[in-house]
Amino acid sequence: MATTLRIGSRPSLLALAQAALVRERLLAVIPGLQTEIVEIRTSGDRMTSVSLANVGGKGLFIKELEQALSEGRVDLAVHSMKDLPAELGAEYRIASVPERADARDVLVSRDGIALEKLARGARVGTSSIRRQFQALRVNRDLAISPLRGNVDTRLKRVTDGELDAVIIALAGIRRLGRAAEVKLVELDERDFIPAGGQGALAVETLAGASAGGSGELERALAAIDDPIAHCETLAERRFLATIGASCVTPVGVRATHTDGALKIRAILFSADGARDLKETLEEPLPAPLDAELARATASRAGERLGKRMLARGARALIGDE
Repeated sequence: MATTLRIGSRPSLLALAQAALVRERLLAVIPGLQTEIVEIRTSGDRMTSVSLANVGGKGLFIKELEQALSEGRVDLAVHSMKDLPAELGAEYRIASVPERADARDVLVSRDGIALEKLARGARVGTSSIRRQFQALRVNRDLAISPLRGNVDTRLKRVTDGELDAVIIALAGIRRLGRAAEVKLVELDERDFIPAGGQGALAVETLAGASAGGSGELERALAAIDDPIAHCETLAERRFLATIGASCVTPVGVRATHTDGALKIRAILFSADGARDLKETLEEPLPAPLDAELARATASRAGERLGKRMLARGARALIGDE
């Protein structure tokens, strides 16, 4: 390619590691590709001391990156999939979903103690209402503390003794190469259904045109796309869009591809955590796996699951937010 591919990324260490991962995979498809990672500070990066739910939610982590796409300052943007709203604006698209990392949550503590064995009053940090409710169902005696900041900042609050433990995504710790340095306990997805899109990356471009105007790059984006990860996250996002979930909705959803079928599990809590709705759906995917047909099947499955939950009163639970 004659021009330099500009990859938009938030400036955090984790975001830059994720952008570098996408760059490496593109280079494997297009050797010699000239690239530049363009750091773009978002509103979410600047607002480190307030609850995102009170100032705009997930969109605060992508607004400036999407603006850079629209203005032609970057050719593509790399996001943590779970930072994206359930529905993008019509002018944008998810062009590629690389292979997904482990989607589970983990508990990081100084002593590696399991969540259910933490002492009464143990201070556990999380900014996720979903994680808070799930943690309290495992151990009702915990003291939940708000938690913002990058991965290093969160881990430091444990090592410094400010918190006894934090709940965090395993994928982020591994992508930063920190998993061997901390004492973590992987949380069972039966108790901790993760956030939709957790563990996955999204490569976002403008809709209706090849990223960077290059058919070669478009083919490379298709080559680094993992069809299973794309289907899983598409089903999760369609479920969230169907029930009308927002950034403050305490909801978990996880789609997994096993034995030729897509299995989706979801949990939605009331605003106070006292009530919940759980749903599961299993949908066969076409074999051999045709990407376009599989995505359409995954999208319909996510919508069906959402409609099931709506029929059982999901809108009333969400309306309590």
